[in-house]
Amino acid sequence: MPWKGEKDPYKIWLSEIILQQTRVDQGLEYYNRFVIQFPTVTDLANASETIVFKLWEGLGYYTRCKNLIATARYISNELNGKFPDQYEDILALKGIGPYTAAAIGSFAFNLPHAVVDGNVFRVLSRYFAIATPTDSTEGKKFFTKLANELIDKKLPGIYNQAIMDFGAVICKPQLPLCASCILGDTCIAYNNELVQQLPIKEKSIKKTARWLYYLVIEMGDTLFVRKRGAGDVWENLYEFVVKQSAHPLDLTSEDAISLLTDVLSKKKFEIVNISPVYKQLLTHQIIQGQFIYIKMKQEIKLKNYEIIPKTELNQLPFPKFISIYLKDKNVSLNLCDFKKNQHSIELIPTT
Repeated sequence: MPWKGEKDPYKIWLSEIILQQTRVDQGLEYYNRFVIQFPTVTDLANASETIVFKLWEGLGYYTRCKNLIATARYISNELNGKFPDQYEDILALKGIGPYTAAAIGSFAFNLPHAVVDGNVFRVLSRYFAIATPTDSTEGKKFFTKLANELIDKKLPGIYNQAIMDFGAVICKPQLPLCASCILGDTCIAYNNELVQQLPIKEKSIKKTARWLYYLVIEMGDTLFVRKRGAGDVWENLYEFVVKQSAHPLDLTSEDAISLLTDVLSKKKFEIVNISPVYKQLLTHQIIQGQFIYIKMKQEIKLKNYEIIPKTELNQLPFPKFISIYLKDKNVSLNLCDFKKNQHSIELIPTT
């Protein structure tokens, strides 16, 4: 992993932001792309938001990307491109919490602040047999205090990396290597058969279900899109014309006619194909839906949507839910069950 042993605070920060909520094997590819395209924080600060979001496309949790841009511009414009080298100043940057501030501080500047991630929570909880839930306010404060008491003050960066690696390789969530662990003799959980019970979490995330139906509306050589605003998932990413439903719709029935005419009114159009159901799991939501590809026979204007040439589609950042569809949009259901109605819907059965 190229960020291990790295001393450049910009690259450490970049790797930490990318690896939040992202597997290492997936994040590595994105990290390499960002470092190549934006080798310095100033390069990132000077880039357009659309280009940065496009490079981020597929990583999810897009607030991270928004904060990445804001912080890069702050460092470049307000701090003359110099990354702050004190813990409190690092912590004050947008999008940086105690964990990331400790990582940057210890790895880049040898500051004695403990990095407390899931691996560290697990190691400390098992080694000392601590039953306090790690996701509680009390637990976060307790484990952070303990980690900071244990840290090697002279070599904080090496210590932080070591305990995180130990949790990832030895003290794993499932099937930990207790039999060969060098701390086995003094690990309280191991000696009391509590390894599988620790650490404890008290919260379970409840997911809400949403159904999104996207109308990919082609008018000549153009398509309708819009940039999603604040207050919902996928902020600053682009999407096609969307209708939301509280329940799944049968797109081979009158549901489809109602959905389309609600958007397209009495304009003539042609349904080219309809996708299978797509599904994406987010932290708090289960998003499902389908795409209906439509060709307009008459000109139409849609409020809050812009028209772009089809050739520019691949330059825009889309949420994973849409980008996966765009990669295999040739997959479609048979539409023979659709029927013409009074609004002159023209159907083409797919093969």
